[in-house]
Amino acid sequence: MKENIILELSFSFSLKIISLYKILSEQKEYVLSKQLLRSATSIGANIEEANAAQTKKDFIAKMSIASKEARETRYWLHLLDKSQLVKINYSDYLTDIEQIIKILTKIVKTSQENNS
Repeated sequence: MKENIILELSFSFSLKIISLYKILSEQKEYVLSKQLLRSATSIGANIEEANAAQTKKDFIAKMSIASKEARETRYWLHLLDKSQLVKINYSDYLTDIEQIIKILTKIVKTSQENNS
């Protein structure tokens, strides 16, 4: 089976976010952490759905949703970082999500160009 880098990155990132969610919950931060958990794990779920798309249009739509979820995830991470509700280093998570966003953006743009 062909290697799917974005799927592997998003899955690995989801696992990291689940661990972060546990830390945040232990520190009694429930609201932002839940938002983060939902958006971050949704990235991989939408990529997985895109890989089963029946049409190129469906593929682009699902990858676009994954991209939007990645951007939302970046927002929650920035908010947690700048608010310092829980004082931990978020830089690795922010670096990971930036990489995921760049790849998803390239996939969506290339797919749209090839679909025209």
